[in-house]
Amino acid sequence: MKPRRLLAIAYKEALQIWRDSRSLAIALLMPLMQMLLLGYGVSLDIRHVPLCVRDEAHTQASRELVERFVASGWFASQRALASEPSVREAIDRGRCAGVVTIPVDFTRVLTTTGVAPVQAVFDATDTNTTNIAIGYAQGVVARTTADFETRWAADHGMPVPTVGTIDFEPRVWYNEGLDSRNFIIPGVVAVILALVGAQLTSLTVAREWERGTMEQLISTPVTALELMLGKLVPYFAIGFTDAVFCIVGAVYWFHVPFRGSLLTLAATTALFTLVVLGIGYLMSVRIHSQLGASQVALLLTMLPTTMLSGYTFAIEQMPAPIRAVTLLVYARYYVTILRSVFLKGSTLIDLAIPVAALAAYALVIGWLSVRAFRKHLD
Repeated sequence: MKPRRLLAIAYKEALQIWRDSRSLAIALLMPLMQMLLLGYGVSLDIRHVPLCVRDEAHTQASRELVERFVASGWFASQRALASEPSVREAIDRGRCAGVVTIPVDFTRVLTTTGVAPVQAVFDATDTNTTNIAIGYAQGVVARTTADFETRWAADHGMPVPTVGTIDFEPRVWYNEGLDSRNFIIPGVVAVILALVGAQLTSLTVAREWERGTMEQLISTPVTALELMLGKLVPYFAIGFTDAVFCIVGAVYWFHVPFRGSLLTLAATTALFTLVVLGIGYLMSVRIHSQLGASQVALLLTMLPTTMLSGYTFAIEQMPAPIRAVTLLVYARYYVTILRSVFLKGSTLIDLAIPVAALAAYALVIGWLSVRAFRKHLD
């Protein structure tokens, strides 16, 4: 391999990028758009669930229960309902995600028996939101019930029951505020790199075929390795720059805590960039159409990164066969690295397994890419 030939190919590719407005738009505008859209548009936090109330009791206790729902911050009171048909109408028309019905004898039954029924109806078309909202509602009711019990015992001169009481004090590490943005934003870096890197490099060799310049390239003494490295050097610089932009945006714009080492993050980001660039280049070599190569590269990078890497769906909650498939998804390892470096401050030693997996992927993809290119016109 001769550096002079490699640099000549890299310079030629850099000129093509500069003259290709589509490539420049992908390289410069797409990371910004993806960062803003995914950063602000994707959230797993459930806040201010629209809640309607049908309070038939109209007592101090029933009003306090409703106020507890709103004060929790998890629910937002939308409107008061007066009849049973209005409950179904409110849910069917999407005016509220849930309806709490307090019966007319709520206070009397509560003070005499200590147990009073309260009905909650939720729209389960969005099962994730509904499950979380039900858990929130159960928490509000449990705390309100405990306060009612303590107050009732004090009013009647009775000791507050303490037998069997468990003082549960949870502690949360690494994401103390349970903010889903801290969980999602690091993964956005992987999504953007996979999308931009593969899309750009999938056009490299296919462009030569469509423009009729492949004959000139084949006639040169450039080897397959020199061609691959020369083609990828400009895109590696672009991809790494996009990664730096996304990381800076995550820390200083979205305020995601960064507790790890920049060297660890840089090394692993370089490995992941090589993998996605190699996949795009391999598709460009095997498929002589820019459109076809870009579509296949998108299929091999974007879908696994978003669906099977743990970026949006927890791998631990997937069925066993799908969990086995995720072991072959290179983005899974980079997403794990990003979250560990950002939130835990993990080192290269802590991340030995995912780093080794990325390195193996980079070597295999590089070897396949070199083997795929042949200096003939077949």
